[in-house]
Formats: sequence, structure tokens, C-alpha cells
Amino acid sequence: MNKNIKKVTRKFNNPLAIEVKNVTKTYVLRHQKPTLIENILYRPKKEIHTALNNITFNVHEGDRLGIVGSNGSGKTTLLKLIAGITKQQKGSIKVNGRVVSLIDLSAGFHPDLTGEENIFLNGLVIGMTKREISEKKQAIIEFADIGKFIDAPLYTYSSGMKLRLGFSIAVHSDPEILLIDEGFAVGDENFREKAHNKLVGFKKQGITIVMVSHWLWELERSCDHFMWLRSGRVVSKGNIKVLKKYQQYFNHP
Repeated sequence: MNKNIKKVTRKFNNPLAIEVKNVTKTYVLRHQKPTLIENILYRPKKEIHTALNNITFNVHEGDRLGIVGSNGSGKTTLLKLIAGITKQQKGSIKVNGRVVSLIDLSAGFHPDLTGEENIFLNGLVIGMTKREISEKKQAIIEFADIGKFIDAPLYTYSSGMKLRLGFSIAVHSDPEILLIDEGFAVGDENFREKAHNKLVGFKKQGITIVMVSHWLWELERSCDHFMWLRSGRVVSKGNIKVLKKYQQYFNHP
């Protein structure tokens, strides 16, 4: 009993990797483009959409957080805020560690450059040095497993090939915090298994992972903490029971 208590105590004493406090993010939606006259004479019609509504949660170093929720619940918006891609209107987000995000597969890639050239381009975008990229280039190519296409321009790649290349660059960049969106469910079975094994290795290294997916089976085997978002609010956060509650709601809303 005492041993268990000590383990739990150490767990909760882990430093915070991500601290999200009272965060609200809104977007202005304009349903039609106003004319110049309408802009001058009338107030343009617009709607405020609240993507995230006063949410608060923490992620400790080494945690692997899986986030679930229906489309439009705010999952990807949350990842973009943590990554610094966009900014919240209210609240604060503190991130402690080197963040690497795999959110938009096209970000940091150029369609006219080859796969190898895009490794350097994307690597620089996510904060790697040229020396780091050169040292890890071969490992990135081998993990991505896109064969002779590494010398072909990116516009010839399938979605799955872009995914594998982007994921490979991200996981070889020595992240301290890795953010993963829906993306890697696009890969084939062999790649998904390889990606999962890489994430398992990250757990042993104490790397923090925040993953968003509708693929609950992958979240269940890759993560140890879970959070359910609905309409921009946190419904529940905790252990595997969160996924079970989400499944029950989804099947019997």
C-alpha cells in the first residue's frame, strides 16, 4: 500500500508541461461578403463563434493526453493555441519545453520541392538546425518509407505519403512536447503500427504527447490520460473511463 502511495505522489509532483487557464477562443463568421456601400451605410452581418469557452486543464511532463470530441468541439483549435499558431482572446497558456506540432500536414512543405528538400524546409520550420537535419536525414527517410519518391516533387505524393514524411520529421526532431492531430490515422496499417511503437518509445523517454483523434482504439493504446470536449467546453478529464463515457454518449446521446 505504501509503495503505491509513493508512486502516485511522484506522479502528481511531475512538473507541468502545459498549463491552460480560463482560455476562450472566438472567431468572427461572415456569412456573405459585404459590398463597399454596405460597409459604409450598414453594419455588416457577422456571427461570433466560440470555439473554446473558458477551459482550464493541466498536462504534466511525460503525460500522454488523448482528446476526443465531435467535429467542431474545439480539438484542433486547442492544439493550435498550444502550438502558438493562433492566439486566444481570454485566459493564458503556458508551455514548458520544445513543442513540435503535427497539425496541418501541408504546413512547412512546398509542393514543387522534392521530399528530401522538404525535409530540410520542414525541419527548419519546426526549429531543427541544418546540422540536426543532415545528421537525421537518412533516419527520417527510412522511417517515412516512401522509397524512390524521396527525389520526386511533393505534388506527386499521396496524402498518406505526405503524412508519413511529416510525421517522420516531427518525431526525429527531439520534441519535448509533441502535438498530433487526426492525421496519422490516414496512414496504412504498417505505418500506424510503426508510429505507435515510436510513441511508446517516447513514453519511456518522458516526452509529453497531446493527441487528437476520432480513432478511439489508437487513443486507448497510445495515451494514459483523456479529455472530452463538447461545444468548446471540457466535459470530462481523467483515465480510460472518459473514453467509455464518450462512447456511451456517442452511441446514445
